[in-house]
Amino acid sequence: MQRHLVIQLARFGDLVQTKRLVLSLAAAGEVHLLVDASLAELARLLYPQARVWAIHAHAGGALPAAVLAAARQALSALAGLDFSSVCNLNHSGLNLALARAFAPEIVRGHACAAGQALRDQWTEFAFRWTGRRELAGLNLVDFWAHLAPEPVAPWSVNPPAVAKGGGLGVVLAGRHARRSLPVGVLLPLIQAVWSRLGSGRKPILLLGGPGERSAGRELAARLPRRLAPQVRNLAGATDWAGLIETVSGLDAVLTPDTGTMHLAAHLGTPVVATFLSSAWCFETGPYGEGHTVFQAVAPCVPCREAEACPHTVACRAPFASRELLACASGREPPAPPSGLALFTPVFDDLGLDFAARLGQDPWRESRRHFRAFLSGHLRLPGAETAVEPELAGRLYGERDWMARPRGRELQGEL
Repeated sequence: MQRHLVIQLARFGDLVQTKRLVLSLAAAGEVHLLVDASLAELARLLYPQARVWAIHAHAGGALPAAVLAAARQALSALAGLDFSSVCNLNHSGLNLALARAFAPEIVRGHACAAGQALRDQWTEFAFRWTGRRELAGLNLVDFWAHLAPEPVAPWSVNPPAVAKGGGLGVVLAGRHARRSLPVGVLLPLIQAVWSRLGSGRKPILLLGGPGERSAGRELAARLPRRLAPQVRNLAGATDWAGLIETVSGLDAVLTPDTGTMHLAAHLGTPVVATFLSSAWCFETGPYGEGHTVFQAVAPCVPCREAEACPHTVACRAPFASRELLACASGREPPAPPSGLALFTPVFDDLGLDFAARLGQDPWRESRRHFRAFLSGHLRLPGAETAVEPELAGRLYGERDWMARPRGRELQGEL
């Protein structure tokens, strides 16, 4: 039996987005998953088919001796296992240090050999295409999945989303403030989505971490009095099992690009997502059928989160438009929202894409060429054989044209 290790040391949303890779490797053998200790419980709930290992990857500062001893014990045990492949997913110093415990030829993603950081060809591609994100479009779920030799079908990863009857979940904020909507913009949007859920006194559950609890109180106080009996502020009040139980029973989740959004998609709960600033639905949109994404459409979108916005986050303004509220409430507006496009998920052999249902998709043609190029590179069934020269020149480096050693898989080459 083959044995595979996935090293995923990033945050909540990234762990959920590893699902297609984990399912693909589990179809071929035994899967081990190394995560940050804060996410170990969640990893076991999400991936019962995997053996979960944990280290304190995000603790920072000096760690207690007991924590370091536990990490050494876990790494020693992992290094002693005979892995067919190691998928090292994150670009960090810790990930490179961990990669040294394994033979470079079995490491996919980020490897280390003779003290030198290495990336396989597939991962190197990603570093090149993210330089022009608006011209590309590959969901992170699919990027990681194609580190596996035979990814499972993308439409089989998450169940189609259907309303469960438990009301509306509202994720108060994401990790990046520029990607989230302020309370004054969020309030009418909540009411519009809630009204679409149908008759009955549907609850409105406010979701988030302990840091969002005060924001939840402010939002609840500003909602119309008629909605007050329906509101429950659950920010910071659920553990991982409780969050899964709550989200799995909802009619819809209104959210920016967050871990809870990906969890809802994992559970088959409909998502109504707001994407703006650096959030780009073609990279990290909700994975599966039955979701709705409102994506900001502007020449500067997607931006770089680390750089100051010279436009005072102007891409946020359309989320307060009447046209958007009409869309969110289930009514077709007389014209599409200015500065926004409404996208719904579609699948191809490569993975998940999004199609515009309302508004313009100015990146459609460039994304089509990009996805055709990747499909041909991965030799997927029905892929186009012609390669667009400009795109090939941008993505292929000189050494990528060298003959590959016999028996080495395309995605795994270092």
